[in-house]
Amino acid sequence: MSLQRSTMFAALATALLAGAQPAQAAEVLKIGISAGLTGYAATVDRAWRDGVQLAADELNAKGGVMGRKVEVVVEDNRSEPQEAVTAYRKMLSSDGVDVFISGCVSAGNFAAATMVAKAEKPMMLCSILPQQASQVKWAFTTLPPAGFEVEKRFEYLRDKTQIRKVGVLHDPTPYALLQKSVAEKVAGKYGLEVVDVESYKQDDADLSVQINKIQAAGAGAVIKIGLGGTTLTAAKNMKQLGSTMLLLTSLEDLAVFKPVAEVLGDRFFFVASPSQVFESLPDSGMKTEIARFLDPWRAKYGDRDPNWASRGWDGVMLTVAAIQAGKSAAGPSVRDQIEKIDGFQGTTGAYRFSADNHQGITQNPFVLATIAGNQVKIVQ
Repeated sequence: MSLQRSTMFAALATALLAGAQPAQAAEVLKIGISAGLTGYAATVDRAWRDGVQLAADELNAKGGVMGRKVEVVVEDNRSEPQEAVTAYRKMLSSDGVDVFISGCVSAGNFAAATMVAKAEKPMMLCSILPQQASQVKWAFTTLPPAGFEVEKRFEYLRDKTQIRKVGVLHDPTPYALLQKSVAEKVAGKYGLEVVDVESYKQDDADLSVQINKIQAAGAGAVIKIGLGGTTLTAAKNMKQLGSTMLLLTSLEDLAVFKPVAEVLGDRFFFVASPSQVFESLPDSGMKTEIARFLDPWRAKYGDRDPNWASRGWDGVMLTVAAIQAGKSAAGPSVRDQIEKIDGFQGTTGAYRFSADNHQGITQNPFVLATIAGNQVKIVQ
């Protein structure tokens, strides 16, 4: 073979390989996750990640999405906003993700929102939405409104107790601050009075000072807002102080709640999602959808709490529904199609998005529960 022909064939081969690369890339749908796999959000964000991966595995077992294999790219933001920015930047520049289905660290999602919006990549989040309209345009959430958690606890105090004074104990995260604000605004609607508001940091090892202040103010119950081990810290401090106040906490992983119940017994209550009380639910479309998720979840993870993972599953299924409706994984198309989703049955409720509403759940899906005999029991 002449040198000229060899050079020609080499050039042709190079061109063919170069042309093949985009085609191969197009066969993969990349989902990016910025998650607090370490730090205060680790319990919930690890579950969220596992729910997203479980949904991807189920889709791949059925041929993927429009013939494309689903690949999940995960970056640990360590539950810190600045780390989240780094994680998002890497996934955009190096990994080439198509969409984000990111975890529950609101501040981290906020910090990266401008960058993601500029890249025109939709975000389906576990957290609350960013604050700026240009950012919200590209962000959607599976998280019910913050007021739903507060109202469920207030309903119980109004209907089932004689307690009319409460204290609020919260961490500094955006979601906790939003719940705190709601509690202060709506307490009167339930015949309640917020007599003290105390804050803490996620790494605080003692909350007795804050709890003492709430008790001294005359509160009969503590409305605890925030994730992680501080819930057990608060329970131990209440017991050490001989407090008779009730502790009503936010939505959380059941693994966090079980030791708290051992400390406080029947003075401990928590907001629970539908997947956490699956066996007690009446037959419905939501129960059917939860079962569709729980079958593979339990096969892989046994009795591990399904709540946050089930919402990660929802995030994938909502995004896939938008991709299929628009027959495209291009960011603008996916964004536009998510806004058209109305009545999509998920594991946490029916999602109804629109151009004016990027928070899909509009009806309160929560119950108030306690743990008795190691079993979750609905009380409201």
